[in-house]
Amino acid sequence: MVAALGVVFGDIGTSPLYAFKETLNPEHGVAFAPDAVLGLLSLIFWGLMVVVTLKYVMFVLRADYDGEGGILALQALARRAVEGAHAPAWMWQILGLLGLVGAAMFYGDSLITPAISVLSAVEGLEVEAHALRPFVIPITMAILVALFAVQRHGTHVVGKVFGPVMLLWFVVLGAAGLTQVLKQPQVLVALDPSRALGFMLAHRAQALSVLGAVFLAFTGGEALYADMGHFGARPIRFAWLFIAMPGLVLNYFGQGALVLGNPAAIDNPFFRMYPSWAVLPMVFLAAFATVIASQAVISGAFSLTAQAMRMGYLPRMRIVQTSGAAIGQIYVPAINWSLMVGVLLLVVGFGSSSALSAAYGIAVSITMVTTTLLAGVVAYKLWRWNRVAVVLGVVVFAGIDLTFVVANSLKVAQGGWLTLAVAVVMMVIFTTWAKGRRLGLQAAEAHQLPLEPFVESLAGHMPHRVSGTAVFLNRDAYSVPHALLHNLKHNQVLHNQVIVLVVQSNPTPRVDAVHRISARSLGHGVWSVIARHGFMERPDVPEFIRIFAYQQGLACETMSTSYFTSRASVTAGQLPGMNRVRQVLFSWLQRNAGRASDYFELPGNRLVEMGQRN
Repeated sequence: MVAALGVVFGDIGTSPLYAFKETLNPEHGVAFAPDAVLGLLSLIFWGLMVVVTLKYVMFVLRADYDGEGGILALQALARRAVEGAHAPAWMWQILGLLGLVGAAMFYGDSLITPAISVLSAVEGLEVEAHALRPFVIPITMAILVALFAVQRHGTHVVGKVFGPVMLLWFVVLGAAGLTQVLKQPQVLVALDPSRALGFMLAHRAQALSVLGAVFLAFTGGEALYADMGHFGARPIRFAWLFIAMPGLVLNYFGQGALVLGNPAAIDNPFFRMYPSWAVLPMVFLAAFATVIASQAVISGAFSLTAQAMRMGYLPRMRIVQTSGAAIGQIYVPAINWSLMVGVLLLVVGFGSSSALSAAYGIAVSITMVTTTLLAGVVAYKLWRWNRVAVVLGVVVFAGIDLTFVVANSLKVAQGGWLTLAVAVVMMVIFTTWAKGRRLGLQAAEAHQLPLEPFVESLAGHMPHRVSGTAVFLNRDAYSVPHALLHNLKHNQVLHNQVIVLVVQSNPTPRVDAVHRISARSLGHGVWSVIARHGFMERPDVPEFIRIFAYQQGLACETMSTSYFTSRASVTAGQLPGMNRVRQVLFSWLQRNAGRASDYFELPGNRLVEMGQRN
C-alpha cells in the first residue's frame, strides 16, 4: 500500500493544490456564496466516489491482463475477448482505434501534468511573500530540468522514499482539512448529493464551465489502472480506500470550510489552511509531492512508448534499462527530452497553474471514455456478465465521462487545443507507422525467396563453411533473410551453424517460458527459430539464442556467435496505398528509428548490419 502511494497516487494526490481553487474562479460566472461552495464540494466528493471509487477501483481494476493494466493492455484484452467470440473485423478495428486514441491522449496529459503540478506547488511562495512572485517561474523550471535530468539514472533509489513521502502528504492533507472542518462543521452537509444536483440546477448556464474545473479533482484516476502491473489491484484498492481518499476528501472539505469562514482565502485556499510558520515547509513538501506526481506520468510515458513499440505502433527507440531487478523501470531518452522541452514551454507560455488548468482535462476525459467502452467489451465478451447490467453500466459511466468531455471542450480555445494537438500528432504517427510497416512487408514479399528450397539447393553448391554461429534476424520464418543473401554474395561463406531468427511480439503482457522458443531444423546446420515475447518484456536476442541452444543441446558460444541484421529503407512514393504526405512521414520515421542492435540487445562487437532498400 505504501509503495503504491508513491507511484500510483501522485497525480490525483496533488490535485488539491489547484482543483478547488479553480472551481471558485470568478471566470466561471458563479457568484461566491455559501450554497455555491457547498454545491461545488458535493460535486467533487461525488465525482471522487463515482468516477474514481466505483468505476476505477471497483470495476476497471478487475480488467487485468496477466496482472497488467493501462489503456493498451485493456485494448489487447478487449481484442482477445472479441477474437474468441468470432466478432466481425470492423469491431476488431474499432477496439484498436479506441486503444490508440486513449494512448495518444496520455501523451498530451504527460506534457501538462508536470507543468501544472510543480507550478501550483511553487506558487505557494506567493502566500508567504508576494515579493517572491517573480521567482516562481525560474524555480519551477529549475525543478523540472532537474527532474528530467535525473531520469537517466533511474528511479529505483529515489523510489524507496516516494511511498513514505506520499503517506506523509496524505496524512498532512487530512489533518489540515480536519482542523478546518472542526471549525466549520456545517460544511459536512455537502455530503448530501442533493447539494450537487441543486447547484447544477441553479447554475445551468455555468454548469459545464464549472464541471471542467471540478474534473481537475480526479484527473489522476486513470493512473490507478495504468500502474496496476507494478503492485496489483488489491494494494491499490486498499491504499485508495483507507489512505488517499480519506486524505483528499478531508482536505477538500477543509478548503471549503476555510473559505466559508474566510472568503478572502479564495485566492489560494490550500496554502491558506496552514499557519504562517507552516507555509514554507508545506511548499517544500508540496514540491516533493508534485515531483513524485510528475515522475509517475513520465515513467508512464516511457512504459507506454515501450508497449507501443513492441505492438508495432512506434518505430524503435533507444531504451535504457535502469534497474536490474524491475523490468518496468526504463528510460527512453527521445521521449524524456521531448517531454522536457514541451513542459518548459508550457510553464513559460502559460505562466500560472490557473492558466494551465484551461489546457488540462480534455485529454484525460477522452481517455476515460475509451477506458469505459473497452472495459464494457471485456465485461460482456470475456467475463460473460449480464448484458443488461453491462449496457446500463457503460451508459451511466460513459454518460458521465462524455459530460466531462463536453465540459472540458469549452476550454479548448483557452489552451485545451494544445493537448489535443499533441494527441492528433501521436495518432498520425501511430497509424502511419503501423500502416507503413504493413505495406512495406507486403512489398518486400514480392522479392523474397522461400527458405526451405533455398536450404535444399545448398547441397548441390555448398559454399565454404566457417566455424561459429551466425544469427540472421528476419521478418518471417519462411523466407531467406536479406542479410544472408548478401553475406553469401559478398563473402561467399556460410557458418557451420545458421539460425534464421524471427522475433514476434505477442499481444499479451508476457509469454510463458514453454512457449518462448519454437525451432525446426532445415538441414545442413540451418535452423528456423521463432522467439516470442510479450509487450511488457524486452526482446533480448542473445538470451533467446541461449535458451534455444540449451533446448536443442547445441553449442553457441558467445564470442563465436555473430548477429546479422538488415536496415530497410523505403523512400516516398514506394508504398502504394498510402498518400504522399504520410509516405514522407513514414520514410522520416524509418530513417530516424533506433538501431536493431539497441532494441534487440545485440552486442556491438558481434554485429553485422547490411542495408536494404524496398
